[in-house]
Amino acid sequence: MADSTAAAAEPHRQHDTREAVLFGGVYGAVLASSMVAALTQYGHSSAASRRYDALWLLVTACASALAHGYAHYIAERAPHHRWDVLRTLVDEWPLVTAVLPTVFLLAGAGWGWWPPNGVEYPVFALNIAILFALGLVTARRSARSWPAAVLIGLVDSVLGVVVVVANAVIK
Repeated sequence: MADSTAAAAEPHRQHDTREAVLFGGVYGAVLASSMVAALTQYGHSSAASRRYDALWLLVTACASALAHGYAHYIAERAPHHRWDVLRTLVDEWPLVTAVLPTVFLLAGAGWGWWPPNGVEYPVFALNIAILFALGLVTARRSARSWPAAVLIGLVDSVLGVVVVVANAVIK
């Protein structure tokens, strides 16, 4: 009984920033690669379709962040204060931020800054690099050795490689 009273008095749980950045970054990078793979599956690679892809990726990332934030909010099962739902949604900023480089590459292809055909390959490379960097930096901040941090970065980047391989197999 004492535990439930203590839990009820506990204010909105702040998620560790490193945890949120790693989770949101990994989720966003994998989401971006998956969306690009899905949107380019049928060979639509015109400038207009790349602008459309950039917009859809941004909308999907925002919707995913809202759904994830809302799920955290209702899963806490504790009394909430008036603005806790907004605070919980704002905690999802890393997910949206992680897709912005991909949105930039797609939009740039749509605006004619580089060829729209084949832009998915630099997108995949970028997201694999983001996954590696997130794993490496997070591991180093957790006081892991350099070899362990590089291994963790490589394991994280395998998520991106899986999306690339799946894209190649599907095509």
